[in-house]
Amino acid sequence: MTDQYVRDLHEVDGTQLAIVGGKGANLGALSRIEGIRVPAGFCVTTDAFRRVMAELPAVDALLDRLSRVDPDDREAVRALSAEIRRSIEEAALPEGLAAAVTDALARHGAQAAYAVRSSATAEDLPTASFAGQQDTYLNVTGSAAVLRYISGCWASLFTDRAVTYRRRNGIDHRTVRMAVVVQRMVLPDAAGILFTADPVSGNRRTATVDAGFGLGEALVSGLVNPDVFTVRDGEVVARTVAVKQRALRAVPTGGTEEVRVDPQQQRQPALTDEQVVRLVRLGRRIEAHFGSPQDIEWCLVDDDFRIVQSRPITTLFPVPGTASGDGGNHVYLSVGHQQMMTDAMKPLGLSMWQLTAMAPMLEAGGRLFVDATRNLASPASRAGFLEMVGRSDPLTRDALETLLDRGDFVLPLPEGSPGGRPARGASARDASAVPAEADPAIVTELVERSEASLAALRRDIRSRTGPALFDFLLEAFVEHKRVLADPPNMQAIMAVMEATWWLNDQLLEWLGEKNAADTLTLSAPGNITSEMGLALLDVADVIRPHPEVVAFLQGVQAQGVQDGGFLDELPKLPGGAEARDAIEAYLDRYGMRCAGEIDITRPRWSERPGTLVPAILDNVRNFEPGAAARRFQHGLLEARRKQDDVLSRLRALPDGEQKAEDTRRMIDQVRAFAGYREYPKYNIVSRYFVYKQALLEEAGRMVRGGLLGEEEDVFHLTFQELHDLARTGRVERGLVQRRKEAFRVNQALTPPRVITSDGEVLSGAYRRDDVPAGALVGLPVSAGIVEGRARVVLDMAQADLDAGDILVTTYTDPSWSPVFVAVAGLVTEVGGLMTHGAVIAREYGLPAVVGVEQATRLIRDGQRIRVHGAGGYVEILS
Repeated sequence: MTDQYVRDLHEVDGTQLAIVGGKGANLGALSRIEGIRVPAGFCVTTDAFRRVMAELPAVDALLDRLSRVDPDDREAVRALSAEIRRSIEEAALPEGLAAAVTDALARHGAQAAYAVRSSATAEDLPTASFAGQQDTYLNVTGSAAVLRYISGCWASLFTDRAVTYRRRNGIDHRTVRMAVVVQRMVLPDAAGILFTADPVSGNRRTATVDAGFGLGEALVSGLVNPDVFTVRDGEVVARTVAVKQRALRAVPTGGTEEVRVDPQQQRQPALTDEQVVRLVRLGRRIEAHFGSPQDIEWCLVDDDFRIVQSRPITTLFPVPGTASGDGGNHVYLSVGHQQMMTDAMKPLGLSMWQLTAMAPMLEAGGRLFVDATRNLASPASRAGFLEMVGRSDPLTRDALETLLDRGDFVLPLPEGSPGGRPARGASARDASAVPAEADPAIVTELVERSEASLAALRRDIRSRTGPALFDFLLEAFVEHKRVLADPPNMQAIMAVMEATWWLNDQLLEWLGEKNAADTLTLSAPGNITSEMGLALLDVADVIRPHPEVVAFLQGVQAQGVQDGGFLDELPKLPGGAEARDAIEAYLDRYGMRCAGEIDITRPRWSERPGTLVPAILDNVRNFEPGAAARRFQHGLLEARRKQDDVLSRLRALPDGEQKAEDTRRMIDQVRAFAGYREYPKYNIVSRYFVYKQALLEEAGRMVRGGLLGEEEDVFHLTFQELHDLARTGRVERGLVQRRKEAFRVNQALTPPRVITSDGEVLSGAYRRDDVPAGALVGLPVSAGIVEGRARVVLDMAQADLDAGDILVTTYTDPSWSPVFVAVAGLVTEVGGLMTHGAVIAREYGLPAVVGVEQATRLIRDGQRIRVHGAGGYVEILS
């Protein structure tokens, strides 16, 4: 029977979330699945809650105060939450609610016991489970008690834990409504939880069942340890039977009590293997209905399963879709871990990178992945591929080797089968053989070609609008990839990589020198990224002599100004015109860069010049005039001294003259090409900025034409969707808003280095025993030892660095180069030997360790740490 305030569960389905909340909607949907038994009951709708809240103006004022309070002020949150709960519990019930509930209880059995369960509209969602955040009352008898606990469920929307959870998930307290589910009480022999995917590894083919005697609340609350069963492909493959001394049972007069389990039963499994397999089959049916892995609460009554809740497992990282669609096993590697940008990307950023990348890429969780299966399966390419991956990120290599060692997932292709391409410069070469030399003149030629191509792009794109713009961009992407795939370009990149590897390998073998190339490549010419950092020192030199300009910029920083309006104010100050000219000249050269620059949707420095102000002020404070030139010259002298030392020591060895000559040639090679290693990324980002400016101009036309609400809505559509919008003038209703919500959800996910088509996440390990106890292990990428204050910085615009500080962050890309000049060392969570942060750390002579798992959580801002750049570990000293 339908009522304003009451809906029977059999009337409810998944479309009625706003009326019956997440739990109610899911239970209604579950009751419609063939073969799934759900205890009968009804929902008290959100209309009742809304009516109560509307008649409590004092709560409205309290919510205003709660929205303004610092979420870390636990006492204030606790006090306000308690006051809100008290007001709701004491409020009069809406007229007609008591009668509607009494009638519903009469239909389902007035003398029966019920479970009264909270069902918020922001609960059991694909994006946030809210598990355990609101209250449930078990074995409730009588209409008076049911009504009292309905008020208790409403009030539990404002428990401290629920309020904090919503704040962390960015959910406004005012937008959440509370329904209440009232169900016939189930008195089970056993109960527990079924995960249709392994919640730890993420493997979708593996299900886990937690089981105990009596009511499942004993497991949820941690009162007892459960039996744990692991099921794969319809078979129990592992089990752990706990000693179950206590259980929770219903009391005949109402409520529950803790009881002691019969000693003869304590070591017995709560379920048989047959029951476990049968339960998992039911779980697979539920999973198929909802379309995602589920966290399911179940009860066993007389060998029959009742399902009392099902919610998505929100912590799992999505599985990339296979390009081939062959249904076979696949292994995916994170692109973000290679590109030093593991943040979630918006749809336009994802699609633009896919359209301009040199390899097919698949999206999952707002990140991009490449399918490495054939490289791993092919005997011809596997060893070389693993070596290449290992030089970039040892954790990824270890994860892949762990998977390969199991022998049950990546099946080798027969010898001679077509597989992935052998990795260039990897195992196909003899590590001791001197790499073939490349002509340094190709660097000049490549830069000239790239600049000419970029100039043509800027010229030709100006007159394009509407569908013609998108057609032109598709042609531009072909040119984009042609420039990257130009054989001399790959030759130049491999020249520096192979020379670096050879120098490090051979000088370690011959002289015991670790990472000798770090010093030998200091102040190599033509490095666009290191020049970018030094150029900001020159900007500081222009600003430093003018106190009023410095004070003005300090105000800009304090106010958090990001846009470029402050540049127009500078000429009003003594020395301000020169300061503005210096900053604008810097932006003309480097303004297309920003943090996370592979995502075209991220704001560039030219769009938000205020981002650079903290780094400029750090340089003004920490350096003397002429620091850029001195720093470059110092690196040049260090490199020459190292070269002289290495060659002198080599000549003293057997066959020393030949070793010295080979080494000298490789030093010349690495210095000639080291600078160019950073240029292709600069060219990519320069082209991206041209694309972006054209797309934003087109977005402005779409907004003026009423096709979009605001310009930045284009970031939440793919390139193809924008192309279609330009052609048809139509976009799917609500699509942009759904994409914005999906992006918010993706931001909270942690991308894996390696994930399989089964959803299994593999993280890898360093497996080292040569580091001090308690040290944080990573990858050594720039030699030296430095001790100093750790500055944990997640946003370059928030950096506040003093000379001698050690930068600790999640990842760095070229945009962090201006910050590098102000620090003494570097620690990152993501990175490899040849990634940009490592290259610039070596260029600036900064001891650096990258790939330190959870560094920004394990190291606190302000702690004193010691970075062992050659040893690859970090010691926390205080």
